Amino acid sequence: MVGVGAVIWRGPENLLLVQRGQPPRHGEWSLPGGRVEPGETLREGLIREIAEETGLTVRIGDLIDVADLIEREVEGVSSHYVLIDFTCHRESGEARPASDVIACQWLDPVEALKCVSWEETRRIIRRSALLTWNIEF
Repeated sequence: MVGVGAVIWRGPENLLLVQRGQPPRHGEWSLPGGRVEPGETLREGLIREIAEETGLTVRIGDLIDVADLIEREVEGVSSHYVLIDFTCHRESGEARPASDVIACQWLDPVEALKCVSWEETRRIIRRSALLTWNIEF
């Protein structure tokens, strides 16, 4: 499955995390995003997912990187997501949880890294900060 995600910045001092309400990684703090629907471009899917999950309108910036989320069970692979992450900048709206998100919160990058449990998400946040603001955490 193809998914998109966003490191949404509100200046270099704040980025948005969401608490996932659905699998994969249910209950964990992560980046907003989700599955790309058939016929959507990556950017169309990302804009739709961000609006559905957070109510925000964003400007999509650069591609950050691609990550694989492979869930395994005793019998083998149960799911495989290819996650394509972009840097985004908040344009309008107030962040509020909706759709399959339990909560959303603006955090400084150091606090955000502490809240995230998956190392790939931390890597994506760090890479976005470096590429966008030339800041290392």
